[in-house]
Amino acid sequence: MPNWDIIWDLDDDPLGNVAHIDEHGVTKDEVAEVLRDPLTIDVSRSSGNPIAFGITSSGRSLAVLFEQVDDDRVYPLTAYDVEF
Repeated sequence: MPNWDIIWDLDDDPLGNVAHIDEHGVTKDEVAEVLRDPLTIDVSRSSGNPIAFGITSSGRSLAVLFEQVDDDRVYPLTAYDVEF
């Protein structure tokens, strides 16, 4: 289970990662759940960035695309619903 610190832009930044995940109806808490307890982590074929797949405590299946900033920090790029 990764213990990453998650880097968030300001909630009101229209170009930030919070706004981007919100466009997909995903919350910061849901992203954190998946990043901290992923079922699997892979590499996105389209971007080459890592992508985590997981299920939230409410049962929502999500993919979270992120950048690995360093060993301890990640920056979520987007998140969206997926079917397993």
